[in-house]
Amino acid sequence: MLFQQPGESPYDLRFSILGFQTRIAWTFWLIAIVLGYNWARGVDFDFGADSPGTFPLLAIWAACILASILIHELGHAIAFRRYGIEASVLLYHFGGLAIPIGSRGGWGMRLSPTQNLIIAAAGPAFQIGAAVLLVLAVWFAGYRVAALEAMPAPLAAWGERMDGAELETAASYALVNFFVLPSIFWGLLNLIPVLPMDGGRIAQSLISLGGGHPSQAHWLGVIAAAAVAIFAYQSGQTFLAIFFVWMGIDNYQATQGGHGWR
Repeated sequence: MLFQQPGESPYDLRFSILGFQTRIAWTFWLIAIVLGYNWARGVDFDFGADSPGTFPLLAIWAACILASILIHELGHAIAFRRYGIEASVLLYHFGGLAIPIGSRGGWGMRLSPTQNLIIAAAGPAFQIGAAVLLVLAVWFAGYRVAALEAMPAPLAAWGERMDGAELETAASYALVNFFVLPSIFWGLLNLIPVLPMDGGRIAQSLISLGGGHPSQAHWLGVIAAAAVAIFAYQSGQTFLAIFFVWMGIDNYQATQGGHGWR
Protein backbone atom coordinates (compact mmCIF):
# COMPACT_ATOMS: atom_id res chain seq x y z
CA MET A 1 0.00 0.00 0.00
CA LEU A 2 1.28 3.48 -0.90
CA PHE A 3 1.00 5.08 2.55
CA GLN A 4 1.77 2.12 4.78
CA GLN A 5 3.79 2.83 7.89
CA PRO A 6 7.57 2.32 7.64
CA GLY A 7 9.20 -0.15 9.98
CA GLU A 8 10.85 1.13 13.14
CA SER A 9 14.56 1.89 13.09
CA PRO A 10 17.16 2.71 15.75
CA TYR A 11 17.74 5.95 13.80
CA ASP A 12 14.19 7.16 14.39
CA LEU A 13 13.56 10.07 16.74
CA ARG A 14 10.93 9.50 19.45
CA PHE A 15 9.33 11.97 21.88
CA SER A 16 5.99 12.99 23.35
CA ILE A 17 4.20 16.26 22.59
CA LEU A 18 0.90 17.29 24.19
CA GLY A 19 0.67 13.73 25.44
CA PHE A 20 0.89 12.22 21.94
CA GLN A 21 3.65 9.69 21.32
CA THR A 22 5.56 10.86 18.24
CA ARG A 23 8.03 9.06 15.99
CA ILE A 24 10.06 10.70 13.23
CA ALA A 25 11.38 8.11 10.79
CA TRP A 26 14.87 8.73 9.43
CA THR A 27 13.41 8.84 5.91
CA PHE A 28 11.58 12.06 6.84
CA TRP A 29 14.88 13.94 7.01
CA LEU A 30 16.08 12.43 3.74
CA ILE A 31 13.06 13.67 1.78
CA ALA A 32 13.14 17.04 3.59
CA ILE A 33 16.71 17.56 2.37
CA VAL A 34 15.87 16.49 -1.19
CA LEU A 35 12.86 18.82 -1.38
CA GLY A 36 14.55 21.76 0.32
CA TYR A 37 18.01 21.84 -1.24
CA ASN A 38 17.12 24.06 -4.21
CA TRP A 39 15.12 26.44 -1.98
CA ALA A 40 18.04 26.77 0.45
CA ARG A 41 20.49 27.29 -2.41
CA GLY A 42 18.23 29.97 -3.92
CA VAL A 43 18.05 31.96 -0.68
CA ASP A 44 21.80 31.56 -0.22
CA PHE A 45 22.35 32.99 -3.72
CA ASP A 46 19.92 35.89 -3.17
CA PHE A 47 21.59 37.02 0.07
CA GLY A 48 25.13 36.44 -1.15
CA ALA A 49 27.76 37.39 1.39
CA ASP A 50 25.07 38.02 4.03
CA SER A 51 23.90 34.38 3.86
CA PRO A 52 24.99 31.83 6.48
CA GLY A 53 25.37 29.28 3.66
CA THR A 54 23.28 26.64 1.93
CA PHE A 55 23.56 23.98 4.60
CA PRO A 56 22.54 26.15 7.58
CA LEU A 57 19.58 27.32 5.48
CA LEU A 58 18.79 23.70 4.66
CA ALA A 59 18.73 22.98 8.40
CA ILE A 60 16.21 25.82 8.81
CA TRP A 61 14.13 24.29 6.00
CA ALA A 62 14.14 20.88 7.71
CA ALA A 63 13.10 22.45 11.04
CA CYS A 64 10.27 24.37 9.35
CA ILE A 65 9.04 21.27 7.51
CA LEU A 66 9.13 19.37 10.79
CA ALA A 67 7.09 22.05 12.57
CA SER A 68 4.61 22.38 9.70
CA ILE A 69 3.80 18.69 9.29
CA LEU A 70 3.83 18.10 13.04
CA ILE A 71 1.21 20.84 13.46
CA HIS A 72 -0.86 19.17 10.72
CA GLU A 73 -0.77 15.74 12.37
CA LEU A 74 -1.40 17.20 15.83
CA GLY A 75 -4.56 18.73 14.38
CA HIS A 76 -5.77 15.23 13.52
CA ALA A 77 -4.62 13.80 16.85
CA ILE A 78 -6.34 16.54 18.88
CA ALA A 79 -9.55 15.95 16.92
CA PHE A 80 -9.30 12.22 17.61
CA ARG A 81 -8.90 12.99 21.33
CA ARG A 82 -11.97 15.23 21.14
CA TYR A 83 -13.95 12.08 20.33
CA GLY A 84 -12.36 9.96 23.03
CA ILE A 85 -9.69 8.27 20.89
CA GLU A 86 -5.99 8.64 21.64
CA ALA A 87 -3.57 8.71 18.73
CA SER A 88 0.14 8.60 18.03
CA VAL A 89 1.93 10.69 15.40
CA LEU A 90 4.34 9.46 12.75
CA LEU A 91 6.39 11.65 10.41
CA TYR A 92 7.96 9.83 7.49
CA HIS A 93 8.90 10.20 3.81
CA PHE A 94 5.32 10.76 2.61
CA GLY A 95 4.59 13.44 5.23
CA GLY A 96 2.81 12.27 8.34
CA LEU A 97 0.17 10.06 9.88
CA ALA A 98 -2.07 10.39 12.92
CA ILE A 99 -2.62 6.80 14.02
CA PRO A 100 -5.51 5.91 16.37
CA ILE A 101 -4.23 3.79 19.26
CA GLY A 102 -5.19 0.17 18.75
CA SER A 103 -5.72 0.69 15.02
CA ARG A 104 -3.65 -0.41 12.06
CA GLY A 105 -4.28 2.93 10.41
CA GLY A 106 -8.07 2.87 10.02
CA TRP A 107 -10.49 5.38 11.39
CA GLY A 108 -12.22 3.11 13.88
CA MET A 109 -15.77 1.81 13.90
CA ARG A 110 -16.82 4.20 16.66
CA LEU A 111 -16.60 7.28 14.47
CA SER A 112 -19.54 8.72 12.57
CA PRO A 113 -19.13 10.24 9.09
CA THR A 114 -19.41 13.72 10.62
CA GLN A 115 -16.69 12.96 13.16
CA ASN A 116 -14.48 11.51 10.42
CA LEU A 117 -14.99 14.68 8.38
CA ILE A 118 -14.00 16.92 11.30
CA ILE A 119 -10.90 14.83 12.05
CA ALA A 120 -9.85 14.92 8.39
CA ALA A 121 -10.36 18.68 8.12
CA ALA A 122 -8.53 19.43 11.39
CA GLY A 123 -5.06 18.67 9.99
CA PRO A 124 -5.14 21.12 7.05
CA ALA A 125 -7.01 23.67 9.20
CA PHE A 126 -4.27 23.65 11.86
CA GLN A 127 -1.47 23.73 9.28
CA ILE A 128 -2.89 26.48 7.06
CA GLY A 129 -4.11 28.40 10.10
CA ALA A 130 -0.61 28.43 11.61
CA ALA A 131 0.81 29.78 8.34
CA VAL A 132 -1.86 32.48 8.11
CA LEU A 133 -1.15 33.60 11.68
CA LEU A 134 2.57 33.87 10.88
CA VAL A 135 1.85 35.84 7.68
CA LEU A 136 -0.34 38.28 9.61
CA ALA A 137 2.24 38.67 12.39
CA VAL A 138 4.99 39.42 9.86
CA TRP A 139 2.75 41.85 7.98
CA PHE A 140 1.75 43.72 11.14
CA ALA A 141 5.46 44.01 11.91
CA GLY A 142 5.87 45.85 8.59
CA TYR A 143 7.32 43.08 6.44
CA ARG A 144 6.15 41.03 3.48
CA VAL A 145 6.11 37.26 2.97
CA ALA A 146 7.67 36.49 -0.41
CA ALA A 147 6.43 32.87 -0.33
CA LEU A 148 2.92 34.05 -1.16
CA GLU A 149 4.15 34.95 -4.64
CA ALA A 150 4.73 31.24 -5.33
CA MET A 151 1.13 30.37 -4.43
CA PRO A 152 -1.85 29.95 -6.78
CA ALA A 153 -3.19 33.21 -8.28
CA PRO A 154 -5.75 34.14 -5.57
CA LEU A 155 -3.17 33.76 -2.79
CA ALA A 156 -0.49 35.53 -4.84
CA ALA A 157 -2.87 38.46 -5.29
CA TRP A 158 -3.52 38.46 -1.53
CA GLY A 159 0.24 38.56 -0.97
CA GLU A 160 0.63 41.56 -3.29
CA ARG A 161 -1.89 43.50 -1.22
CA MET A 162 0.06 42.67 1.96
CA ASP A 163 3.12 44.63 0.90
CA GLY A 164 5.93 45.59 3.23
CA ALA A 165 9.69 45.68 3.66
CA GLU A 166 11.82 42.67 2.80
CA LEU A 167 12.92 40.58 5.77
CA GLU A 168 16.41 41.79 6.52
CA THR A 169 18.45 38.64 7.21
CA ALA A 170 18.71 35.35 5.38
CA ALA A 171 17.82 33.46 8.56
CA SER A 172 14.63 35.45 9.25
CA TYR A 173 13.65 35.28 5.57
CA ALA A 174 14.16 31.51 5.58
CA LEU A 175 12.33 30.93 8.88
CA VAL A 176 9.22 32.75 7.67
CA ASN A 177 9.09 31.66 4.05
CA PHE A 178 10.24 28.08 4.62
CA PHE A 179 7.35 27.64 7.05
CA VAL A 180 4.64 29.49 5.13
CA LEU A 181 5.32 27.93 1.72
CA PRO A 182 5.04 24.22 2.61
CA SER A 183 2.30 24.82 5.21
CA ILE A 184 -0.10 26.43 2.75
CA PHE A 185 0.94 24.30 -0.21
CA TRP A 186 0.80 20.99 1.68
CA GLY A 187 -2.42 21.96 3.44
CA LEU A 188 -4.16 22.79 0.16
CA LEU A 189 -2.69 19.76 -1.60
CA ASN A 190 -4.12 17.54 1.12
CA LEU A 191 -7.61 18.88 0.40
CA ILE A 192 -7.64 17.36 -3.10
CA PRO A 193 -10.29 14.60 -2.96
CA VAL A 194 -7.93 11.66 -3.39
CA LEU A 195 -7.78 8.93 -0.75
CA PRO A 196 -5.98 8.52 1.57
CA MET A 197 -5.32 12.27 1.70
CA ASP A 198 -7.50 14.46 3.89
CA GLY A 199 -9.56 15.72 0.97
CA GLY A 200 -10.34 12.12 0.08
CA ARG A 201 -11.42 11.41 3.66
CA ILE A 202 -13.62 14.50 3.63
CA ALA A 203 -15.17 13.42 0.32
CA GLN A 204 -15.68 9.91 1.68
CA SER A 205 -17.52 11.31 4.72
CA LEU A 206 -19.68 13.59 2.58
CA ILE A 207 -20.57 10.70 0.26
CA SER A 208 -21.49 8.57 3.28
CA LEU A 209 -23.62 11.37 4.73
CA GLY A 210 -25.36 11.66 1.36
CA GLY A 211 -26.15 7.96 1.29
CA GLY A 212 -23.61 7.11 -1.42
CA HIS A 213 -21.53 3.96 -1.77
CA PRO A 214 -17.99 3.94 -0.28
CA SER A 215 -16.49 2.99 -3.66
CA GLN A 216 -17.59 6.37 -5.03
CA ALA A 217 -14.88 8.06 -2.96
CA HIS A 218 -12.23 5.89 -4.62
CA TRP A 219 -13.61 6.54 -8.11
CA LEU A 220 -13.56 10.27 -7.33
CA GLY A 221 -9.96 9.79 -6.24
CA VAL A 222 -9.08 8.14 -9.56
CA ILE A 223 -10.57 11.06 -11.51
CA ALA A 224 -9.06 13.78 -9.30
CA ALA A 225 -5.63 12.12 -9.25
CA ALA A 226 -5.63 11.86 -13.06
CA ALA A 227 -6.59 15.53 -13.43
CA VAL A 228 -3.89 16.71 -11.00
CA ALA A 229 -1.27 14.43 -12.57
CA ILE A 230 -1.97 15.87 -16.04
CA PHE A 231 -1.88 19.44 -14.74
CA ALA A 232 1.34 18.80 -12.79
CA TYR A 233 3.04 17.20 -15.79
CA GLN A 234 2.06 20.08 -18.07
CA SER A 235 3.40 22.50 -15.45
CA GLY A 236 6.75 20.74 -15.34
CA GLN A 237 6.15 19.20 -11.89
CA THR A 238 7.18 15.67 -12.83
CA PHE A 239 7.57 14.35 -9.28
CA LEU A 240 4.11 15.61 -8.31
CA ALA A 241 2.65 14.07 -11.47
CA ILE A 242 4.18 10.68 -10.65
CA PHE A 243 2.93 10.96 -7.07
CA PHE A 244 -0.66 11.45 -8.20
CA VAL A 245 -0.44 8.75 -10.85
CA TRP A 246 0.66 6.42 -8.06
CA MET A 247 -2.27 7.48 -5.88
CA GLY A 248 -4.70 7.15 -8.76
CA ILE A 249 -3.56 3.55 -9.25
CA ASP A 250 -3.89 2.97 -5.51
CA ASN A 251 -7.48 4.27 -5.59
CA TYR A 252 -8.34 2.18 -8.64
CA GLN A 253 -7.02 -0.95 -6.94
CA ALA A 254 -9.18 -0.11 -3.91
CA THR A 255 -12.30 -0.15 -6.12
CA GLN A 256 -11.39 -3.71 -7.07
CA GLY A 257 -10.80 -5.02 -3.57
CA GLY A 258 -10.64 -2.23 -1.03
CA HIS A 259 -8.14 -0.97 1.45
CA GLY A 260 -7.35 2.24 2.99
CA TRP A 261 -5.74 7.45 7.79
CA ARG A 262 -3.62 9.98 6.90
